[in-house]
Amino acid sequence: MNAQFWWFLSRSSGIVTWALLAATTLWGILLSTRMLKPYDRPAWLRDLHTWLGTLTLLGTAIHIAAIMADSYVQFSVKDIVVPMSSAWKPGAIAWGIVSMYMLLAVQVSSWAMKKIPRKLWRAIHFLSYGMFVTTSIHSLSAGTDRSTLLYQGFAIALITLMIGATAIRIIYAGEPKTREVISRASVAAAAAPAAKQTPLPPPPPPVPPTSG
Repeated sequence: MNAQFWWFLSRSSGIVTWALLAATTLWGILLSTRMLKPYDRPAWLRDLHTWLGTLTLLGTAIHIAAIMADSYVQFSVKDIVVPMSSAWKPGAIAWGIVSMYMLLAVQVSSWAMKKIPRKLWRAIHFLSYGMFVTTSIHSLSAGTDRSTLLYQGFAIALITLMIGATAIRIIYAGEPKTREVISRASVAAAAAPAAKQTPLPPPPPPVPPTSG
């Protein structure tokens, strides 16, 4: 095995997870704003948003596991759970740790969405925007390949996309919120089969003409 395998895995998984985070946030914006209406399908957007969020969590786990397994820089458990405790680029690693905690908060609140107050769920979910910022700082400051043109182009494209998506979210701030969209989509999906199975009433009999 290449001596730098784990380091390459940590970098590649970190970059892919960064992109997954952006995609998850973007799909959440599409779901909450309904900017593609009437061409979108809320149930599909919701499922894809959830699936991308789970992939982001999995990518983060792979990123952390690869860092722990790498021998180039020795990281302890404390180094990856306590900000500013790492001897290697403590500030950059701290941004990553903050992002990890924000991701956990957003994902757990998403899984428990039906069991917590709506205002609390929304407040936690808004951490997604801050999480992208802290993750971007972590990637740009901790990454060893940030000097390459490919990485720079990828970072500029990803950040520009998220700035535009966030601006759209602000513009559509008064539009239906995610829970309302999901609720209406669920009600419509449940009512559709019943509507198809309910036969229409027969037409009324014709009225015979009256003799004058």
